[in-house]
Amino acid sequence: MESFFASMVTFFSFSFSLLALFVILFSNRLFTSAGESNMKILLVIILLLPAFFTHSERCSAGTDSVGIIKTVSGEVLLVSAQSTLPAAPNMKISQGDAVKTGAAGSAGLIFDDDTVVSLGPNSEFTVESFRFNPVDYEFSFVFRLIKGTFCFVTGQIAKLAPNKVKFATPEATLGVRGTKFLVKID
Repeated sequence: MESFFASMVTFFSFSFSLLALFVILFSNRLFTSAGESNMKILLVIILLLPAFFTHSERCSAGTDSVGIIKTVSGEVLLVSAQSTLPAAPNMKISQGDAVKTGAAGSAGLIFDDDTVVSLGPNSEFTVESFRFNPVDYEFSFVFRLIKGTFCFVTGQIAKLAPNKVKFATPEATLGVRGTKFLVKID
């Protein structure tokens, strides 16, 4: 529902700006002197600003970062719904993204709640759900561990709402109550 509302706000803001632009540019009765043409340009810029801001908010809303790739060694891939890219330090991780390491690859990740994850060689996991909003007490941290070795040092979500942290493996789902642990999946 939020995305529908955001789409409608963007649509109406952009439509209003275009309508105002049309009226200003093609209405010679509003501006007749040479000095007023500068005012016309200024009004066009002011009226178009809301469209640009709502468009940029909408574009960034779909790609909210939940963490970053801090270190990379060897072959490491960041797989999103849109693309598969070689991972590099400071790349943003979003909800739904997967991280895969090659035979000699490893990676270190830091999430927004200060959770630290290390991946060993031939590892793969997906961020299924991540929500860190302490003001409204909204927390969720669900990982799907597919294969490989992982070392976790849990962050704020595990301290504030430990029942909201889950690690799904091919055989079981783990609830986390500790702060440091190691997982190996063959």
